Amino acid sequence: MFSHIMLGANDLATSKKFYDATLGALGYPAGNQDDKGRVFWVNPTGIFSISKPIDGEPACHGNGATIGFAVDSPEAANAWHAAGLAAGGTACEDAPGIRQGAMGPLYLAYLRDPDGNKLCALHRVKA
Repeated sequence: MFSHIMLGANDLATSKKFYDATLGALGYPAGNQDDKGRVFWVNPTGIFSISKPIDGEPACHGNGATIGFAVDSPEAANAWHAAGLAAGGTACEDAPGIRQGAMGPLYLAYLRDPDGNKLCALHRVKA
C-alpha cells in the first residue's frame, strides 16, 4: 500500500545514527545520504527516509501518528527497542510485550526517535 515514508529531522546526523541502529537491529544496512542531505533506507517493499523539512521550518512529530516496522519475532522487536534506546531514543507506552486487541495478539515495542516521532516494532503472534 505504501511506497515510502519520510520523516522530518532537525539533526540529520543524530537521526541517522538512531535509524541506522534501530533498522540495523532488524538487518538493514546503514542509510544512504543524497546530495540534498536526505537519508534513505531501501528494501524490496518500500523506502524509509529522513530529511530536513523543505519549508525551512523545524521538524516536529505528528501528534497521534505512529510509524510501525514489521518484525519477524519478539526477539527482533526487543533488539530494535534496545538499539533505539542506546542510540538516543526514548521509551514510550508500555514495555515491549504482547497486547491483545481486535487483530489478535500482537507483540509491540514502542520508542520515540530523537525528534519525538512515535515508532513501533510489531510482530503478529500466531494464535
